[in-house]
Amino acid sequence: MGEEKQNGIYIRETIGGVPTEPAAKAQKVKKPSRKRSEAVVSTLKSDPYIWGIYLMLVLISIIELYSASAAEVVGTNVYAPLIRHGMFLGIGFVLLYMVQRIHYGYITRFAGLIGILSWLALAYSTFMGVEINGAQRAFMLGPFTVQPPEIVKLTVIIWLAAILAKSQIPHDVKTSGIVISAIIVAAFGGLLALNGLTNTLLVMVVSVSMFLICGIPLKKILIVGGVYTALFGVFYLSTKMINRSSEFDKVGETEQVVQATGGDHSLGSQTQINRVVRFFKGVHPEDSLTDENRQVIMAKLAQARGGIVGKGFGNSRESVRLPLAFSDYIYSIVIEESGLIGGIFLMILYLLLLARAGYVAYHLNRALPAFLILGCAILIVFQALVHMAIVTGLFPVSGQPLPLISKGGTSIMVMSVAIGIMLSVSKYATRQKEGKSQRDNDEARHLGDDMNAINASAVN
Repeated sequence: MGEEKQNGIYIRETIGGVPTEPAAKAQKVKKPSRKRSEAVVSTLKSDPYIWGIYLMLVLISIIELYSASAAEVVGTNVYAPLIRHGMFLGIGFVLLYMVQRIHYGYITRFAGLIGILSWLALAYSTFMGVEINGAQRAFMLGPFTVQPPEIVKLTVIIWLAAILAKSQIPHDVKTSGIVISAIIVAAFGGLLALNGLTNTLLVMVVSVSMFLICGIPLKKILIVGGVYTALFGVFYLSTKMINRSSEFDKVGETEQVVQATGGDHSLGSQTQINRVVRFFKGVHPEDSLTDENRQVIMAKLAQARGGIVGKGFGNSRESVRLPLAFSDYIYSIVIEESGLIGGIFLMILYLLLLARAGYVAYHLNRALPAFLILGCAILIVFQALVHMAIVTGLFPVSGQPLPLISKGGTSIMVMSVAIGIMLSVSKYATRQKEGKSQRDNDEARHLGDDMNAINASAVN
């Protein structure tokens, strides 16, 4: 019994219709191969709504940056600022496209390494970097200026998402995961606070938002908030003492710098105190224009001139007189040209990004992709709202770019990567309705046993 070759053809013998052992081996079904898995994945599509919002923001960025960069035009090349901005948008698009093609699981595998490198870059820029707008928060990389605070915002989200997903337990998170996450936020926040309170608060608020999303009880979140407050108090007192001791050596020098630049270049806390004092003091019609209140007054004039429908794209007048109109105050140019309607439309566009991320996250099987897509969306939207609040006078003056619209290569590339991660999640993460499928098995293989925690919404 068995198999016999006759004229190049194998003849299979059977006993009672059942193949003999060699024939049975020949009839075995092949196991699903990696090629089949990749073929299944190649048919997946990233979320079209997130793509649409991203492309709309890029279009608005190109239009508004051209108007807001009037003060930067040098010589006869009026398109130079736009070309440079377009180059960064192009690089950002390439990064986004590459990231959205990578399974998000690969990114979280290196979260710790990315976090450590980002912290070292932040420390280097804080103590040995170059000064930008009164804050030492960047370093030069060839002809480009790299701002680690922008990178750190996304790094913290990726790292926290990995830790919190690994620490998931029913209706809670392991205490060890909460403690490690709080230490990470404090380590980054301490360095960020040296050159800007806004970035510190942004990182802390985003981290607390992720704590809420991942299911940490409110009591534990309040404890973490208390620890954050205590650490900030210690930092504030220590930096204030350093400022006072340095005043004896730099009294005359500091006065000259403030008069020349309109800013206070003392260590972090004092600069922020001065800004808060000026914020509560406010500006009044009878105030004379000074270096300290120029940005606030010109931003308000631009918004007042815009009215309800605006003056039309390319018709901004205040972009020439408003300092940093192309970055920290670009939202005022948006309102001047498109009016209140345009300003609200842009705000809604960002909020739609968060809403779409929430919708996708709610329908995912696993916790890690839900944390990632929501964390990235919260970062982008909250930073946009903070920028808008500063420009409209609801928050004290502080440098905070409008995501994907303001000038700034580091910010554009980081936000592009964040959108790319969101698209990767929407493409590769398994939905609840799919259940156990080839796609679900692929996701489990990419994440490993320690990252396969179930999304809380999947069991509700």
